[in-house]
Amino acid sequence: MPDAARQGLPGRVRALLDDVDAASGAAIREAAALLLDAVEADGIVHVAGAGHSLAMVCETFYRAGGLAAVRPVWDPGVLPLDGAVRSTRVERQAGVGRAVAAAAAPAPPDVAVVFSTSGRNPYPVEIAEECAARGVPVIAVTSARASHGAAARTETTLADHAAIVLDTCVPPGDALHPPEAPRTAAASTILAAYTWSRVLADLDDLATARGVDLPRWTSANVPGGDEHNAALLARYRHRIPEL
Repeated sequence: MPDAARQGLPGRVRALLDDVDAASGAAIREAAALLLDAVEADGIVHVAGAGHSLAMVCETFYRAGGLAAVRPVWDPGVLPLDGAVRSTRVERQAGVGRAVAAAAAPAPPDVAVVFSTSGRNPYPVEIAEECAARGVPVIAVTSARASHGAAARTETTLADHAAIVLDTCVPPGDALHPPEAPRTAAASTILAAYTWSRVLADLDDLATARGVDLPRWTSANVPGGDEHNAALLARYRHRIPEL
């Protein structure tokens, strides 16, 4: 991206957003359709990630404008805020992801969404593998470039177990600046959040076309927000204990 490089970091980020549109536009529409089918059938969307990908779990769960039928699937050990080095170790530990997925007990018509930029650590790979084995389709939000450049800690990758792969186009190492030797300004959260927002937008359009009223959270900071959300809490609290 020589032109974008001359524009500095903003130009490089915008170029990567264009790359996401080109690489994942069709898959985003497929993901929206899969999610709509699941929600229409009263399924739950199980969302997982580790380390900084937990930012995307927060972005999908109990979020203004987001789906209410979302359950976070996670182990406290992969949260870097209370033991950063430990979180890396736990993400690489075999068996943790499989146990987390088994405890959540996803089943059709549920869907799983797993965020992992590299998709090479056991934790996200095992969650995807376990969900797929239970007949629950997996949407992988990952980067092909980052995965190819990452250390292989599992025989398979997250993408190998996914029904749909959303490529975030994050470069190996994540950092974007300076362009000649990137060492700062990570892009993975920006690109994954944009990808998820595109999924939600396509989901909204598809639901409108089908005449489906999606269960969506409203900001608690606007008039009527608490009342609207109370009905959703009553509907999902018994199935999503994290609420």
